Amino acid sequence: MNLTANLHTDLLVVTCHENRIDSASAIQFKERMRDITETPSARVMLDLSNVAFLDSSGLGAVVAVMKLLGPDRKLELAGLTPTVAKVFRLTRMDTVFTIHATLPDNLRKAG
Repeated sequence: MNLTANLHTDLLVVTCHENRIDSASAIQFKERMRDITETPSARVMLDLSNVAFLDSSGLGAVVAVMKLLGPDRKLELAGLTPTVAKVFRLTRMDTVFTIHATLPDNLRKAG
């Protein structure tokens, strides 16, 4: 699972460089996120702009990461593609997560 992370003061931005988070990759996603989020930060923003497909296993993995962070750290989502946004909307998980239309320009990694 190809994920990269950049720390911006109290915000850890994690970018998923995979086009799918599904039953075949959900466990690897959770494990990588567990490792990455050991970096202390008040908030974690997950950039899903490269993810074109997310199934129920992928959704469960994202929820598991939110629970892993605990009540004191917030998981926010950014850049949901239309298909992925639909999954969050249909399951009403769009009411659980703070969802940003895009990753703010000042948080994008230069280069």
